[in-house]
Amino acid sequence: MTTDMIRSIWEIAAIVCLRFPVPIRAWAIAVALTNLASLLFLGTLEGRVVLLALIIAISIMAMIHQRLGFVRLLGAGHVTWLVMLPWLLMRLPSAASNPAFHGWLVALLVLNSICLMVDTADVIRFFRGERDPHYRL
Repeated sequence: MTTDMIRSIWEIAAIVCLRFPVPIRAWAIAVALTNLASLLFLGTLEGRVVLLALIIAISIMAMIHQRLGFVRLLGAGHVTWLVMLPWLLMRLPSAASNPAFHGWLVALLVLNSICLMVDTADVIRFFRGERDPHYRL
């Protein structure tokens, strides 16, 4: 990872934490923290898959941000969720014996699914012509 990518990651995080309206900021932070909670479940395949998807998403978003700024296309970074979420849903019954793990998976499925719907709409809007950056530091 280059220093430019790291700078882009920090800029995206700063925009989310400082510039987003409070309700959207809270939502974005909840999604991020739920995905970061994968660190608590690294002993499971699901925890490792979610962490890998998070790393891929952050990398894709950083590359898009470097080239285009904070645009609607950033939602494309969650493309791995299109495969991960159905897979996690299939794995959910096997997690029922561990309440914390099961609860995390349910929260992750709900939050990431809603986020993916918003991201899909944003990416479509980008390709329909809404390409101006929304926020700048």
